[in-house]
Amino acid sequence: MAVSLGMRISGLLFVGAVAVSAAAFTGLEGSDRADGGGGGGPAVTAGPSNGPVTASPSPTAPKRPDGHIGAPALTGGPGPLAGGGTPRRPVSPSTPGKSREPLVAPAWLPPGPGSPDLDGTADPASVYDRLRDPATCGTALDGAADGDEWTLLRALASACLAVQGEGGDWEQAGRDHAALAGGAQSCKGRAAYAVLGGLLDFHRRHPGATVRLRTPAGGAPACGYRIAGVDTGGDGTARPAEVIGVELADVYFDPAELPRAATVTVGGRQVPGAPLLGPRSGGTVVLSVVVPALGPGPVDVSVRYGTDEVRLPQAFTIAPPDVLPDPEPEQEHDTGTGQDGEALSPEGPAGVLSLTWSGAP
Repeated sequence: MAVSLGMRISGLLFVGAVAVSAAAFTGLEGSDRADGGGGGGPAVTAGPSNGPVTASPSPTAPKRPDGHIGAPALTGGPGPLAGGGTPRRPVSPSTPGKSREPLVAPAWLPPGPGSPDLDGTADPASVYDRLRDPATCGTALDGAADGDEWTLLRALASACLAVQGEGGDWEQAGRDHAALAGGAQSCKGRAAYAVLGGLLDFHRRHPGATVRLRTPAGGAPACGYRIAGVDTGGDGTARPAEVIGVELADVYFDPAELPRAATVTVGGRQVPGAPLLGPRSGGTVVLSVVVPALGPGPVDVSVRYGTDEVRLPQAFTIAPPDVLPDPEPEQEHDTGTGQDGEALSPEGPAGVLSLTWSGAP
């Protein structure tokens, strides 16, 4: 039976493919490569001419869980896309998305310190203390009176309610803040004005936002209560029974309570009588007191109100008493003889000359 030319060619191709495959496996097992490896590239297997050509994995290339064999890891940033733009990097499920940061509440009133309020009457200093609890902003000003500091505290209480979403009036608070610029005299008044400005600034930056105010714990007090100086008339000296002025700065309570409740000592001795409240200027309160009987030398001055006492060492000097001049020597008085033998004598009541007869009756 004659074999066609096509069959002979197919047989030759099959025999050649088997020979090439055998040689390739023999080379992998026994060849001594210069790089010391046992192959790394894929081996190519030839099949019949009418079948596809496939690549088998290298013995050292592990199979990845996703089905790829020996695929290199992706490194570097994403490349450009056709037509412009950059592909979006997928976000890992474990990476949380960027959340919006919460608003930070503005600062609230610092400690005063608290006023003893010995007379029990509402005053700006004691109302400031009640306002330190933001929950009382709606009721703290019960019994308020007129005056710049009362107006300031009303505006602060209104802004306190508004920023917490409980009512209030931002516009009126802003008008009062502008009208009272530079008008706060007391240390608590200055602190209240600054806090009101912070609330208004927060409202400008975050219109419509509300936050909960918190009473600050600790921190520097609003008032640095102290004796600022003693006024003795300019020379720094005073004598017993003279009147001096004791200047108090950053008073954290109602100054009207001082004459009845304050105790003033000079040189460790309490001053006689009650102190008098003098004029207030620039946040300074003046108490007028009488210098007690003391010997000459420097003396301390202290003022006690409630449980607090402030002291100014060597506040002024007690001057020595004036030296009185020596009395003039007595002058001899000439007693003459008056008319008809009257003798004039300087003796007599109240400097009246008495008359004495020197002759017979």
